[in-house]
Amino acid sequence: MKKNILIAVVVIIGGLAAYLYWPQPEPEPVQVQAPPPPPPPPEPEVPEVVEAPPAAPAAPALPALSDSDKFVLDALAGLVGNKSLMKVFHTERIINNFVATIDNLPGRRAPMRVMPVERAQGSFVTAGTESDLTISPMNAERYTPYVKIAAAVDAKKLVELYVRLYPLFQESYEKLGYPKKYFNNRLIVVLDDLLAAPDIKAQIKLVQPNVFYLYADPDLEKRSIGQRILIRVGNKNEAIIKAKLREIKQQLMLHLRDGKVASAG
Repeated sequence: MKKNILIAVVVIIGGLAAYLYWPQPEPEPVQVQAPPPPPPPPEPEVPEVVEAPPAAPAAPALPALSDSDKFVLDALAGLVGNKSLMKVFHTERIINNFVATIDNLPGRRAPMRVMPVERAQGSFVTAGTESDLTISPMNAERYTPYVKIAAAVDAKKLVELYVRLYPLFQESYEKLGYPKKYFNNRLIVVLDDLLAAPDIKAQIKLVQPNVFYLYADPDLEKRSIGQRILIRVGNKNEAIIKAKLREIKQQLMLHLRDGKVASAG
């Protein structure tokens, strides 16, 4: 038994020696397939060429103040869109007259010679007797062309035109005697004053101490000429004009906020 174990041990050791010392055949190299080359980078996308829209043409330069009448009339005609209504405008010194009238409206008088529009057609119409005079309801019809202009004009476009022409307004205001003040501030004062005119639905009583008619109510008579004009045109006309004035002021304040027109703050 021991002999058999010994033979088995010799065989095992011999086998191990043969494995360790006899040269072994080199294993066949494993064929490792190389990875495919990376794909070439994609061609950069060329952005589609989009032609830029043509730039808006620059606004034509403003004329000199002394030569601005035709320029201003043409611009106003484009806003009003009704040639027959344009007949109420004077054709000379338009900006100078507008500036002078605006400056006068919060005061007691506004001379007709500097008004930018023609006087209302016809005579002032009254009703009642000498001791009980009132403004006739028919008097409001005299102001129809002016009210139609107010209703027809787009407030936004009107203020845009005003902003564009502002250097001319400012120049005229300075020549009127305000070299260190802004016309725009005066315009806002006037708008606020006009909007503060009372809305009177009852017939308005008058007195005639001499040639001119006066309001019988002292509170009305002491008001600015701008407010007295609004009262005189009749309640319905006044409401239409005031609505347009509010739109104009709103648009003007937007431009003031954006710094497009000058203001003292």
